[in-house]
Amino acid sequence: MDDGRQAKWWSRPATGRPGRDEPESRGGGEGDAPSVRPDSPAPTGGAAPADGPAPLVGQEPQEPAPTRPAGPPLHEPDVYSTPPYGGPGPWAPAPPVQRPTPAHGTPVPPQAVPPQAVPLPPQPSPVTPQATPVPSSSSQWLQYDPWGAPGQPLTQVGPPAGTEPGSRKNRRGGAFAGMLLLALVASGIGGGVGAYVERTGGLTTVELPQASHDNGDRAPESVAGIAASALPSVVTLHVSGTAESGTGTGFVLDARGHILTNNHVVAPAGSSGDITVTFSSGETAAAELVGKDSGYDLAVVRVKGVSGLKPLPLGNSDNVRVGDPVVAIGAPFDLSNTVTSGIISAKQRPITAGGEKGDGSDISYVDALQTDAPINPGNSGGPLVDTQAHVIGINSAIRAADSGKGTERGGQSGSIGLGFAIPINQGKRVAEELINTGKATHPVIGVTLDMKFTGDGAKVGEKGPEDGPAVTKGGPAAKAGIRSGDVITEVQGQRVHSGEELIVKIRAHRPGDRLELRLTRGGEERSVTLTLGSASGT
Repeated sequence: MDDGRQAKWWSRPATGRPGRDEPESRGGGEGDAPSVRPDSPAPTGGAAPADGPAPLVGQEPQEPAPTRPAGPPLHEPDVYSTPPYGGPGPWAPAPPVQRPTPAHGTPVPPQAVPPQAVPLPPQPSPVTPQATPVPSSSSQWLQYDPWGAPGQPLTQVGPPAGTEPGSRKNRRGGAFAGMLLLALVASGIGGGVGAYVERTGGLTTVELPQASHDNGDRAPESVAGIAASALPSVVTLHVSGTAESGTGTGFVLDARGHILTNNHVVAPAGSSGDITVTFSSGETAAAELVGKDSGYDLAVVRVKGVSGLKPLPLGNSDNVRVGDPVVAIGAPFDLSNTVTSGIISAKQRPITAGGEKGDGSDISYVDALQTDAPINPGNSGGPLVDTQAHVIGINSAIRAADSGKGTERGGQSGSIGLGFAIPINQGKRVAEELINTGKATHPVIGVTLDMKFTGDGAKVGEKGPEDGPAVTKGGPAAKAGIRSGDVITEVQGQRVHSGEELIVKIRAHRPGDRLELRLTRGGEERSVTLTLGSASGT
């Protein structure tokens, strides 16, 4: 029953005015309902006393409102004592949120009552719940549980749920168990992280992917396979003499300790110098000179007291073709066990090397194999091998870009891709002669050449040594009918352009070989056949 003005239950009533907890009258002629002090007796008329709001602890009691004549109430009494019509007063804390209650008189929470209840007018409600006295010491709204079991008070008297001593112990026990579990998990994680850090060097350590180790096997015909097969047979020579020293390369010929190298490698030792051989394993041994030949630029030394030597197999240089892959092994600039690779760039390349002495005694004539495998000072005497790791040549000379004087044997210029090797067929013959006799023989035709001739071909001179004849009497050339002034242009079908080339072509053969020569005499071309003679080398 609303009169159009809602009471402001949060406003504190002033002294001597009607309480705002009670509804005002609709008309101006009726007074307020009687209100008595807590100690006053209940009014007569047979109305049962009703519980009123109890004053909170620490608050002074309100003055009783002026009484009004008895009569029908302006509205039905609020049996639940909810604001704004019932207690508690405006000084009480805000009540809990009210939810809809089921019909048919569901019990509601009892209100705190003062020591003596304040009577209210009779209540026509058919359901009059009995108020349960609550100790006056409670000054707060009791807890309201809308989901409590039916038939039970909606307010629980006593300490809040879950605050009993037993519940506290259970909570403490649960919290301790949780903390213990968390500590165990943290310790496990910490141990794992610590082990990882110790094993990897830190959480920020970078580890890059890498291929696993292999067994080191390579195809025999690959450069790695060739090097693995040939390196144990290659040695580095250190030579020292009274005036100079040098470094070169050699390779093992047999199990007796014979090693083949270049003559210009061992030349600094002279007749009393020292030669030291270092094997690929790092072992060293002293060596002695067996024989040498400056015309072929080859020499043989021998080591003693060394066992387990592995000879390097010899190939056949006549089978080599231009473009065949090759591998050069040596000690360029004293860097032992150096491996380079390339191809055969040309065959039968006539070269001369040496000539530092000025008298021509140290000049070598080689019908060489040309290769682009890098060869540098220190590679001299080392093997040039094919894909089967067989020796096909002895690295001997390079063409230097800054020399401008032709091929050099001992120069310090680097490789420009023009390297030259003595064919192993020639080297084998010379090595056998040096081992067996200490000297090598040279094939000759018995003529003295005019080295100053600038025309095309090799010209037979007018005079020989010590003003003797240019054609040796009874020699191979004289027997074939060659005369002074003849110009030889071909040997075995190969063109000859100079006297050096003729020497190279002749020395590419053995003494006793039969050769066919073409020459020009008085503008006419002739062909002759001769058998090569022999001469001792130096």
